[in-house]
Formats: sequence, structure tokens, C-alpha cells
Amino acid sequence: MSVQERKQRERAERERLIVATARELAEQQGWDAVTTRRLAERIEYSQPVLYSHFRGKREIIGAVALQGATELAVALRAATAAADGPRARVTALARGYLDFAERNPAVYDALFQLDGGLPYAQEDTPEPLKDAFAALLETLAQVAGDGVEPGLFTELFWASLHGIATLTRTRRLPPEETEQRVKLLVDRLAVL
Repeated sequence: MSVQERKQRERAERERLIVATARELAEQQGWDAVTTRRLAERIEYSQPVLYSHFRGKREIIGAVALQGATELAVALRAATAAADGPRARVTALARGYLDFAERNPAVYDALFQLDGGLPYAQEDTPEPLKDAFAALLETLAQVAGDGVEPGLFTELFWASLHGIATLTRTRRLPPEETEQRVKLLVDRLAVL
């Protein structure tokens, strides 16, 4: 291995460490606790080293969001893979989405609540974000109904899931009724 290759590998490892540490700190204490100073202390590198990877917290949030989008896409596809039939797939998709949001609140915030400097729903949207949407679309396009644009239907269904996830987490909706919300959403929106 050349010196250049070793340096690139070390740089990539440092970047992964920064993102993992930011994510861990955010999951434990919230995003307000994530500062470049605290990250530098935790990873045992100087702040200038941290800034050589990311210009600031916003870019770190963006990196966590991209990582989270990849994980969300995997989780959604895994949830729907074992389901048999359209109703079961849509229900599994909804549960998988809500489970992901509940298990990964800081990542979910990085994806959908905080400014990570990432463009959404544009030509230059990063591939992990496009793939997470595609994971929704793959199942929901099958139940959009005649004459309904599948992408638009997917946006509506996703917005409903996002509302349930966000309102439940902030205790605006009682969590014990989530299953009834999922059933109602599937029954009323999906053409099965």
C-alpha cells in the first residue's frame, strides 16, 4: 500500500469516526450537545482536524442524514420483503418506517428536521436520499390507484407517516394508538 493510499484510508476512517461519534452523542443527548469542540474532544483530534473533514455542524448533520437514508432504505426493503400481498407490504412499510423513526430519533431529525445542507427532491439530490424515497415508491406505486401519479401518492403517504412519527415522538399523539393509525392510513389511502 502506498503512502497516499494509507493517508486516504486514514482520512476515511477519521471521517467515519466523526460521523459515528456525532450520531452517538446526538442519540444520547440531542443535537444541541453536538459541537465541534465536544466532537474533537471525544475523537481525540484537534478541531482543525475535524474542520479538515467538515466545515461545521451542518455538514456533519448532512453526513449523518446520508448514512441514515441508506439505513432507512435497507430497513424499508427488509420490512416489505417478507410481506405477502399489497396490504401486508404497505402495512409492513408503514411499520418499518415508524420503527426506524422511533429507534433512531437523532438520525431521523438529521434526515427530516434539521438543516444538513442537502437538497431534497431536486436533480442534485444525493443518491442515498433518492434511494430512501425509491424504497417507499417501490411498494406504494403498486397501490396508488388508477390515474394517480405514483410519486405524488408516495409523497402523500410519506407525509402522513412523517406526521405520525413526529407527533407521536413529541407526545402530541398517544403512542398506544399508532397501530390503529397505520391501519386507518393503509385502509383509506392505499387502493388494495
